[in-house]
Amino acid sequence: MKYVKQFLIILIISLAGELLNKLLPLPIPASIYGMVILFTCLVTGIIKLSAVRETGKFLIEIMPVMFIPAGVGLMSAWGVLYPLLLPVGVITVVSLITVMAVSGRTAQAVFRKQNRGGKTE
Repeated sequence: MKYVKQFLIILIISLAGELLNKLLPLPIPASIYGMVILFTCLVTGIIKLSAVRETGKFLIEIMPVMFIPAGVGLMSAWGVLYPLLLPVGVITVVSLITVMAVSGRTAQAVFRKQNRGGKTE
């Protein structure tokens, strides 16, 4: 029953994200709205981490399985995608390097801030 309650909380927040996506004329995906709502609720204490922890871990564990249909779809559309292979490859590599650099810099900044505060973990 605990998992059903946790999953229901996540579904309600996802629904709120979908509603915001329909109501606001911004080009932001509903999933981003949902993640921001969940993050805000967790930071402010409206929702305790223990209220969604186990279901969140489960959803993260099964996430790779969710990419299988997308991979199969790409394979079936290979004829259409082949001419776009070079531009998509370049975009992918540039995006990958950018995300790695920004993530690394962000992690370094967080570690520096923690060390200045005297926190060690």
